[in-house]
Amino acid sequence: MTSNRKDNTSPTSDSRNPLITLKSVTKVYDMGQEKVHALRGIDLTIRPNEYISIMGPSGSGKSTLMNILGCLDTPTSGRYEFEGELVCNVTDSSLNKMNDNQLANIRNRKIGFVFQTFNLLSRTSALRNVELPLIYAGVHRRQRIEQAKVAMQQVGLAGRASHRPSELSGGERQRVAVARALVTTPAIILADEPTGNLDSVTGQEIMSLLDEIHERGNTIILVTHEAHIAEHAHRTIHILDGQIASDELTENGKAVAA
Repeated sequence: MTSNRKDNTSPTSDSRNPLITLKSVTKVYDMGQEKVHALRGIDLTIRPNEYISIMGPSGSGKSTLMNILGCLDTPTSGRYEFEGELVCNVTDSSLNKMNDNQLANIRNRKIGFVFQTFNLLSRTSALRNVELPLIYAGVHRRQRIEQAKVAMQQVGLAGRASHRPSELSGGERQRVAVARALVTTPAIILADEPTGNLDSVTGQEIMSLLDEIHERGNTIILVTHEAHIAEHAHRTIHILDGQIASDELTENGKAVAA
């Protein structure tokens, strides 16, 4: 199936330079005698401060696309640019592209990750969990504690900093995960089913928090299979059989454009 749009630009009229550009990106997994085509020629442009949801059935390729956007995986073919810099160009190895250290730097400094399962260290405090990306980045202890405290305040958990994950509710644990994603002041937040392990009320609280983060200027890319969650975004991309089936503004996006 092909996209119902003729190009890979955002459906909004926007002159800002792209944050992310994918051109003809494919991903093929070699499963012994079988090859699984997870992505089949993705063309996509994402601009600063967009709020995007990616939807699709199980096996459609949406998680693979998220992993490539987050520099957690590399395409089998195609080109990926981040903030105008070439991340990879599989079809032309002669071009300068990022090495493993540069990719790790993007993941640590430019991208904040929020996962369905929280991925918190169980034996350490919420504040220490939020500090982790700064530890990996080599930030001095005093500075990283201050940054982590600010991030905890941003998600409304300043009073829970000393608590371990087991002492927090599911919603509080996800807020800690969001604070950890924010602590490096990244260019983009990638949220993979961030409400998947939460009840509906707590899930809406987390989405309201992501809405606020977007309003502060962050770009947010959200993977979800729930339509009411996707409605928070301003643009929804539907993936089917490894291709973009549609790429459209949501009602929120139309209101902003108007």
